[in-house]
Amino acid sequence: MPNPSPTQRTVLLYPDENGYVIAEVPSLPGCVSQGETRDEALQNIQEAIALHIEVLQERGQPVPDDRVE
Repeated sequence: MPNPSPTQRTVLLYPDENGYVIAEVPSLPGCVSQGETRDEALQNIQEAIALHIEVLQERGQPVPDDRVE
């Protein structure tokens, strides 16, 4: 079975008190985004994941596996 792309991550979605949808990536602490809709939140978090991983790599830090415990 091929390894998934490092940008394919488990994403948690939940509403906030202002009606936005929050998207959070448990395997990348601090990687959070939002959107007015579920689709927009998912689209925004994909960009956030890519940027988060890029910054980790630029800093020479390891990119955590996508594991949720």
